[in-house]
Amino acid sequence: MDVKTQWNWTLELLERPYQLREFTHKWLKNSKYSNYRPLFTTQDEWTICKYVMEVLRPIQYWTLWMSKTHTVTLHHVITVYNDILDHMDGVMQVLAKEKTHWKEDLYFTVKVARQKLFKLHADITPTTSLLPISMHICHSFRNLQSFRK
Repeated sequence: MDVKTQWNWTLELLERPYQLREFTHKWLKNSKYSNYRPLFTTQDEWTICKYVMEVLRPIQYWTLWMSKTHTVTLHHVITVYNDILDHMDGVMQVLAKEKTHWKEDLYFTVKVARQKLFKLHADITPTTSLLPISMHICHSFRNLQSFRK
């Protein structure tokens, strides 16, 4: 579940400027920085940003929860995958009714991400989960060995 570095990073990249949007707007109102005004994000773009953050927050919750647990988490993998897939299904169900261009784009993005996650999930079943999960853990452990040197 190496999504922490992908989805969560995207969320963090969006959250910081969203939190600073009022200060950035004030800064750009200063005549010294008038050349930069065309770069300021519009209200519609902030709405899109906020919506994308709402889509990503539950995924961040599950990935951080898995990474912060200090015990064995193998038995939680199927539940986490199912929860994330259910979340993506809900997002897609809402977005399927929308006809604005950006929501259609977001629908497509979530659909592709869901397909990729489902492909990973298909290999994880109660009877076959130990082998792929163990391989993932061993692969991660091997990658960490270089830091010990």
